[in-house]
This record gives sequence, C-alpha cells and structure tokens, in this order.
Amino acid sequence: MLESNLTHDAAVARILGIDPGSRVTGYGIIDFTRNRAVHVASGCIPVCGADLAGKLRVIYEAIITLVERHQPVEMVVEQVFVHRNAESALKLGQARGAAVLAGAMRTLPVYEYAPRAIKQAITGTGSATKEQVQHMIKVLLGLSQSPPADAADALGVALCHAHIGQTLRRRGLTHR
Repeated sequence: MLESNLTHDAAVARILGIDPGSRVTGYGIIDFTRNRAVHVASGCIPVCGADLAGKLRVIYEAIITLVERHQPVEMVVEQVFVHRNAESALKLGQARGAAVLAGAMRTLPVYEYAPRAIKQAITGTGSATKEQVQHMIKVLLGLSQSPPADAADALGVALCHAHIGQTLRRRGLTHR
C-alpha cells in the first residue's frame, strides 16, 4: 500500500477511486484542488472468502474502513466491462455492487465511468494497456514507482473524475 501523510483541507476534494474485482479490488485516494492531484493512498484488497457472500463482505468492509480512515468526499467506481464472459461480468457486477453499497452507506456521492473513458482521460487513448495506465499514473501523481495494476486503475478512476468534474464546474454544469 502506498500512502502519504497529507492533511485533509476543506478546500481540497478527497476522492476515492475503486476498481472492483472478484479476486482483487483496487483502490486509490487522491486530494484534488485547482488542477493539482496529490496521491494520498492506494493499494489492492485481496478478495478472499469461502463463498461469494464472504468475498462481497471483504470488499464492503475494506471500503468502509478506507472511508472511515481517509474521509473522502466522493467515491468513483469503474463500470463493469462485458467482453466475452457473461459469468465474469456478473461476478464483477456483484463486486461493484458491494463497493457502491459501502459508499452509499457512508452517504458518499458515488459516480461511475466506463473503462474506455478512464483510459482516454489518463493516457489520451481509450485502448491503452495496463502498463500505459500504470506509467501515466506514476507520472501524473509524481510517484517514485508504478503502483500495482489494480491500484493504478483505481487512481485512474479518481483522476478521471477529478478532471471531468473540474471541467463541468468551469462550464457551470454538474455531474449526472
């Protein structure tokens, strides 16, 4: 887990990004103010349990702990991407549901973005590889090393939201 000791300021938007997964769920927390993102914490939640309910509980409880510890003001979750395997998509959807519920139970506004939109915002192309996303997260946040892929994806979700939200606010609009 990567973490900084930055204090929370009322003028700073603390954003929790989640990359849900049925085996590993990534998380990334940034502080964002005036075009500047600062890494707060990131890592991977190993999703283990004897059954599906146990795995979903792990995700839920871990995110509740992150919210209580870091006090984000918004949560952003990557949408489920359905490629070929419907069963995998269902499992991801359930993991995503556990994450969304954790944020909702702590009264956080929860936003979502498609994987392609996140990659586009971070790398400039919607078809970027995991390695390209990791590299750009390292560069954009000034990290000394690339975070693990799931954590990088979660940080990408948070950064995407921060930049899109900033653009909407400049135009006098709000998120849907």
